[in-house]
Amino acid sequence: MEPDLDTRTDIAVAVDKGRILDVVSRREADEKYAPDALHERGDHVLLPGLINAHTHAAMTLMRGFADDLRLERWLEERIWPTEMSLVNSEFVADGSRLAIAEMLLGGTTCFGDMYFFPERVADVAAEAGIRAAIGLIALDFPTPWAKTPDEYISKGLALHDSCRSQQLVTTFFAPHAPYSVGDETLRRVRQLADELELPVQMHIHETKKEVDDALRDSGRRPLARLAELGLVTSSLMAVHATQLNDDEIDDLAAAGASVVHCPRSNLKLVSGACPVSRLQTAGVNVALGTDGAASNNRLDLWAEMDTAALFGKYVAGDAEAVPASMALEMATINGARALGVEDVTGSIVAGKAADLICVELTSAAVQPVIDPLSQLVYCAGRDQVTDSWVAGEHLVTDGRLARLDVDSILERARLWGQRVVGA
Repeated sequence: MEPDLDTRTDIAVAVDKGRILDVVSRREADEKYAPDALHERGDHVLLPGLINAHTHAAMTLMRGFADDLRLERWLEERIWPTEMSLVNSEFVADGSRLAIAEMLLGGTTCFGDMYFFPERVADVAAEAGIRAAIGLIALDFPTPWAKTPDEYISKGLALHDSCRSQQLVTTFFAPHAPYSVGDETLRRVRQLADELELPVQMHIHETKKEVDDALRDSGRRPLARLAELGLVTSSLMAVHATQLNDDEIDDLAAAGASVVHCPRSNLKLVSGACPVSRLQTAGVNVALGTDGAASNNRLDLWAEMDTAALFGKYVAGDAEAVPASMALEMATINGARALGVEDVTGSIVAGKAADLICVELTSAAVQPVIDPLSQLVYCAGRDQVTDSWVAGEHLVTDGRLARLDVDSILERARLWGQRVVGA
């Protein structure tokens, strides 16, 4: 992935104390090192772990609950009422365990989360051993986690302070959306983000209705308002961004901002089409996210890569747009850049954390392997992931989780599913 995406064969990666020590040929590795443990994976591709830059992990417990609805009905009639009646600390912990199990088994080793009770998401991530960037939620209306903007901010700052000693957990500010967070709260978020040097992630220009409503109410598009408030900077992650004009793309590029593309969720909710090719041409960093399982149904970055490449070609009207190499970068190093952890993860480089996955390319569905990169994006799926390491810890071996109790997780999910249906 760095400095350029490259495919190498007969590769060996030496890992020590959770970090990549060296990337050399197998012959050089045998000459230089006497390993305590040796993992050999013939007929596999070694990759940096995938990075899900935007999700709502606990919403896995609402998987399949509100399907086939447009976004406004999905939120206002199903999701928000259910969250107000059911979501609590226990819900978030159990839902996050289910999400993390799904992601690790599918080769995702780092995720960015935006949801209530973020302290529980941080706890479960640390328990599971996965790398996580946790959103410090901000809203202007009450939820089960906080009642006022001041309470959101104070709870978020407390979580940020508690995560400083965590090696695998970082934080970012997460004001929900322009239509749900007022100017005063956004100014405070901007000030604190600047002081603490934290990224800011926000749902921005998700639908045409969002933009039209803002124009009707204020005469400004949401991104213009955010720019006036000083939030369009290199720290910004604009999630969804399906409604962008050329000037806005140029502004995002000039600011060094990132866009987090969630193609399958946007397609399912008919939210619109993120102009990925135009963004990339302009120099905007574009990462990939799944969104939550309530709107996507699967936290599967392999499906997102494939969809991003195919849909990106259709939107651009160009078969050469969003090639496989770009899709893979979006799911790895670009996600690390968006979340502010590119110095730690996202590529196989000496000095970075050993966040790695192995993908087996032996089945009929991926043979013959003429171009490994093409096979990864257009043919392979999460079922081909055999191993996942985070900071050198072998969390998935031959498709089995090392730390998490899957049977217990699934039983808790079943019980919550019954409660969601009855809500």
